[in-house]
Amino acid sequence: MGFCVFLLLMSISVSLVPIGAGEGIIVPGRYVSANQSIISASGTFALGFFSVGNSTPRYYLGIWYNKIQKKSVVWVANRESPTDSLGTFSLGVDGNLVVLDATGKIVWSSNVKIAHSAINSMMGVLTDSGNFLLRSGETILWQSFDHPSDTFLPGMKVGNNRKTGQRRQLTSWIDAEDPQPGLFSFGLDTTGPLQFFIWKDHVPYSRTNVYSNSMSLTKLSRWLPFAYYVTVKLEGDDIYLSYSISDISVILRITLVPNGRLEALIWEEKNSKWFSIWQWPQVYCDFYGHCSPFSSCDKKGSPVYCQCLTGFQPKAQQEWHMRNWTSDTCVRQKALTCDKDDGFLKIETIKLPDHSYLVENMSANDCESRCLQNCSCTAYALVNASQGNSINCLSWYGDLMDIVHDIGGQILYVRVHDRELVENDGSSDNFSSRRKRSIIILVAVISLGVLAILSGYFTWRKRFGKQEIIEGSFSGTSTPIGGEAGNGDTKLNIFSLNRIQAATNDFSEDNRLGEGGFGTVYKGDLAFQEVAIKRLSKKSGQGLEEFMNESKLISKLQHTNLVRLLGCCAEGEERILVYEYMRNRSLDKFLFDPSEKANLNWSKRFRIIEGIAQGLLYLHKYSRLKVIHRDLKASNILLDDAMHPKISDFGLARMFGSDQTEADTKRVVGTYGYMSPEYAQYGKFSEKSDVFSFGVLLLEIVTGKRNAEFFRNDLPQTLQGWAWELWNEARGLDLIDPSIKDSRESPDRIFRCIHVGLLCVQESPADRPTMPLAVQMLSNDNASLPSPKEPAFSSLSRRRSGNFVAFHNTSTIYSNNELTISLPEAR
Repeated sequence: MGFCVFLLLMSISVSLVPIGAGEGIIVPGRYVSANQSIISASGTFALGFFSVGNSTPRYYLGIWYNKIQKKSVVWVANRESPTDSLGTFSLGVDGNLVVLDATGKIVWSSNVKIAHSAINSMMGVLTDSGNFLLRSGETILWQSFDHPSDTFLPGMKVGNNRKTGQRRQLTSWIDAEDPQPGLFSFGLDTTGPLQFFIWKDHVPYSRTNVYSNSMSLTKLSRWLPFAYYVTVKLEGDDIYLSYSISDISVILRITLVPNGRLEALIWEEKNSKWFSIWQWPQVYCDFYGHCSPFSSCDKKGSPVYCQCLTGFQPKAQQEWHMRNWTSDTCVRQKALTCDKDDGFLKIETIKLPDHSYLVENMSANDCESRCLQNCSCTAYALVNASQGNSINCLSWYGDLMDIVHDIGGQILYVRVHDRELVENDGSSDNFSSRRKRSIIILVAVISLGVLAILSGYFTWRKRFGKQEIIEGSFSGTSTPIGGEAGNGDTKLNIFSLNRIQAATNDFSEDNRLGEGGFGTVYKGDLAFQEVAIKRLSKKSGQGLEEFMNESKLISKLQHTNLVRLLGCCAEGEERILVYEYMRNRSLDKFLFDPSEKANLNWSKRFRIIEGIAQGLLYLHKYSRLKVIHRDLKASNILLDDAMHPKISDFGLARMFGSDQTEADTKRVVGTYGYMSPEYAQYGKFSEKSDVFSFGVLLLEIVTGKRNAEFFRNDLPQTLQGWAWELWNEARGLDLIDPSIKDSRESPDRIFRCIHVGLLCVQESPADRPTMPLAVQMLSNDNASLPSPKEPAFSSLSRRRSGNFVAFHNTSTIYSNNELTISLPEAR
């Protein structure tokens, strides 16, 4: 944070006397050791040390929610100067809050100038709002709220002081486990009128609308049990944004997460997790400048987001039609000549452009006249016009950047050299002619629309009519994805093939992330974020059915442990899906690579197991669609920056009705070794099919062994058969991956995971637990578990002599070093 260290404080550690944890205050000459913390009056927040990293831990002084078991840090003192050993913190002899390492060296200080006469009355207090105060009597000399980290708490102010130059802004962590300052920051713009930005490495990343003065918003949510109040206020020299909520018992925080988004989170006590209720930026138009100058971004636009303003046209029509909106630009249809023919075109409901200039207390006529008399003025806007004759005047000079059409937006007057265009835009004298013209246009549009619908229908019948037969060939009652009654199709971002090619450098080998049976995955950059682009193979088994399956299904599913689909592309024979990019790739890359598996300690592995279980639980029980995944395996588990798992690849998934428990199909698809016996042999699938796959995956995570190894090395057993044998011989320790055998964790939890895994891979679906029960078994160390029966496919000899002989006569697809099988349809 750039704070200076005073030499006077170097002698503190010699004379300090410990203070008891939980007293809520700290006074000069007292210190708090690493295993203690200060607790706020009601026990809501705690101030103390926490650590990150495993091999070389780093220690930070921070504030977190004391009553939440999962430590959620909201403020960090020494985020730029962590210590490599446990230390202490104290109020120094000069009254400042200081952090000392194990040698007594000061590594951080609040560094506020305190009068010598005030030091004796100094006190540090942690409040129930999460604010740590340094005060002398009733005078606050320093507070943590003035030096935010990544979290915006109720009552905190984000903004600037025009007199002192102090800036209060959020700065993201590097990643979920590293609190050092990341690339993103959020705060008030200091170069112009009142507006807030998210910056990425000091470059605009997203922007709010322009506020001319103080404003407040009170809103009662229809689905949240409290109201919230948002205030943008000019108070003396202080300009700031703050918020509060009506129910103080609700635990709510807004965090600038490492990927650059502001996210509002509520703590769910029942499920013991944070629940996201709002994110920004979220849609395409939320990101800064993704449409060229003099064009607007329409949040409801799909697939076309950017449109040139009236009176402007694309400079290069071909580039514009290819949706290269950031590389092309909009130019005037008629150049300005700065004469009597110039006028202002009224554009409504927009987020005003960036780079405006504010003149306060001016009439509406004077604002327009002022802009018209300056040939460089390209637009103006009136704000606070309802408060009387005196308003604030905003004006723009040069390009109009980052315009967004949005509900609740403001009015912008854009300068054009076309008097007729301006006069026809809003005058009542031309209402009749405009109405007639609108009716003619409406009739023409409706006629063309009907023709387009009929043409599209017959084209669809001709091209995809066969698809109806394929869908109808399933003998079960499971509904193909996209066929949910009454809901209609979910909107997706539709990307052009040209844009996908540009994002991947024309599917360059340098951008290739991996290859599976259904196609190749590339890394791409779509300007607003890095993405993973899955290009389906024309020779793969995944045709239009699976493509529509995956795209429509994932767009309807929202869970922290499911991969997020951002959009798709379907041009010609190309079938492309665009996902959020997972920097840590898939689980199998860590789990089965000898050079990588050491990075998966037991705590990370168990967190991955829990995440996969929660994702499956959501699919089976809590999503508005009941979904059977049918292809759960290590290569289909992606890991985010914090190594949290996300279930991916829904190409084989099926949706069930709310009362449906089982379905069957003549087209058996899946991955050898993960398929349940009833599905592999008879085509019957249910929730218990996914439970079987989860059991195999759980055993893989604990043992570090790929189940496919047992098929290729001509071993007499399968993975579950090997685990069953050692389990019965009380040799459970031999099952544990050697890279985690030295874990400090108790082996009891590891054994419990093996036990649950064996329960999940039992022969009969009735013997396997449901996912709610499996989650309970994993999370409750005191829950009693039944004894498992011998697993299905425990030996390869039984498999080769039984129904699996059919596999020798089927086509095979190799995917991620695993065998994916697809049985032919019965004829």
